[in-house]
Amino acid sequence: MRADSGQSLSNPSDSFSNRVLPGAAEQAWSGRLVRFVIVVLALNVVSAALFIGMVNRQVYDEPYNIFDVHNYATRGLSMETLLSHRNPPGPTGFLWMSAGVRLLGGEELRDARIATLTSWILLAAGILFGARNSRFPQLWYGALLAMLVFPHALEASATLLTEGPSLLFAVLGALAWIEFASDPNTTPRLFTLGLLGGLSMGVAVTCRQYNLALLPAAALFALCQWRRPAFSDKSRWPFSAILSLALAVVPVLLMVLVWKGISSPGMATGTSYDHMWKATVGLNLARPLVVAFYTAVYLVPLTFPTMFQMKASRRQRALLIAVLGGAVITFFSSMFLQPGPLNSLIRFASRVPYGGTALFAVIAVIVIYNAVSTCFLLWEQRQALSSCAPAVFALLLVVFFVAEQVGVGGNLPFYDRYVLQLAPFLGLIAFAILPRLTTVRVLALAGMSILSHIMLWRFAFGS
Repeated sequence: MRADSGQSLSNPSDSFSNRVLPGAAEQAWSGRLVRFVIVVLALNVVSAALFIGMVNRQVYDEPYNIFDVHNYATRGLSMETLLSHRNPPGPTGFLWMSAGVRLLGGEELRDARIATLTSWILLAAGILFGARNSRFPQLWYGALLAMLVFPHALEASATLLTEGPSLLFAVLGALAWIEFASDPNTTPRLFTLGLLGGLSMGVAVTCRQYNLALLPAAALFALCQWRRPAFSDKSRWPFSAILSLALAVVPVLLMVLVWKGISSPGMATGTSYDHMWKATVGLNLARPLVVAFYTAVYLVPLTFPTMFQMKASRRQRALLIAVLGGAVITFFSSMFLQPGPLNSLIRFASRVPYGGTALFAVIAVIVIYNAVSTCFLLWEQRQALSSCAPAVFALLLVVFFVAEQVGVGGNLPFYDRYVLQLAPFLGLIAFAILPRLTTVRVLALAGMSILSHIMLWRFAFGS
C-alpha cells in the first residue's frame, strides 16, 4: 500500500507529514500516540466486559433495541423480518447482534452485548493493522483515539447500540477506499481495496442511515482526484473508482427497495418509540444548524490548542464572531439543547437562577471561537492538507453529514450520541493540523475518556 503515487492528492509522508513534523519527531509523537491508544483501548474493553458480566438487565435504549435483535435472532433474515423492523437504524447492526446471539447460544441480552463489544475490538484491530500499512498511520491512530475517548463510546461498546457495527464498516471501509483512491496506479491489491472499501461503506449505511454522507464524500473526492493529471492519464483508475462507488450503492438500494424508503418501517409509521418520535424524509432547515453546533462542541477537546495559536490579527474577528454567534445560539437555546451530556449539564446549572443560561452562553462562545480558530488553521495549512487524503475526505464527510440533515423530517431529536459517527473523522482532521500529542491534549482526551466510563457505569446504579 505504500507505492509512490507521483502527484497524487495523497503523496506519501514527504508531501504532508514532513511539512508538519520532521521525520524523527514524527516517529516519536506517533509512538506516544500509539501507546496512549492501546491504554485507552484496554481500559475500554475491560470496563465494557465488566459491565456486560455484572449488569444483566436492560438499560438505556435496550428495551427498544432488543425487539429487532430478538426478531432477527429467532426468525432470521427474510422479507417478513425486514418489514417488521421497528427501530430507526438500518438492519445490519441488529443482524450483527443477532448473529452473536445465535452463535453463542446463551442469554440473549448478554450475547448481543458481547457481539457489540466484538465489533469495537475488530474495529480497533483493523485500524491498528491498516494504519501501519497506510500512507498516514499517525492520522488513523488519531482517528481511533478520538473515537475511543468519545463520551458515548463505552455506552455503544457495552449495550445494544448499533454504532459499533456501523463504525466497523464505515471506518475500515473509508480507510481501505482512501488507500485505493490515493494512488493512480491501479494494482490488483489497490483495486481489491477499492471494491471492499466501497462495499463496506455501503453496508455502513444499512447500519445507520446517517452514514449516507460517506457516498457523496467519496464521489466528490474521486472527482477531485480524477481532475489531477496523475489520475486522468490513467485509463483504468476512473473505471475502478466508478465500480467501487457503484458497489457502495448496492446495499443502500437493496434496503431502500425493501423498505420503500430510507426510514425503517417502524420509524416511518411512528411505532419505534411508542409513537413518541417519527422520522420521515422532509425539509428541516434548523436541524443542520443544530448538528453543526454539536459537531463543533465535540471538536473542542480535539482542537482547542488552535485557540491559542491564532494570529493576533485574527483574534478580534474570531472573538466578534464567537460573541455574536453565541448570543444567537443562547437566544434559541431550546432548539440547540438536544438530549445528551451538555443538556444535562445546563439543566444542573439551571438550579441557580440564570445559571443555565449563563453557562450555555459561555460554552457557545467557546465552541464557536474554537471552530473559527480551527477553520483559520485549516486555511493556513491548505496547501499541505491538499496532499493529505484522509483529512480531505474527512472534511468532505463532515460537510455532507451536516448537509444531509436538512432532509430529516419528523420530530426525532438529534441525540448528540449521533456525533460518534463523525468522531474518527474529526480525529483525522484534528491530528492533521495538530499532530503533536502534548501533555495538555492527553489530559483533555483522558477527561473525555473518564466521562465515557461514568456515562456507562451510571446504568449499573439505576440511572
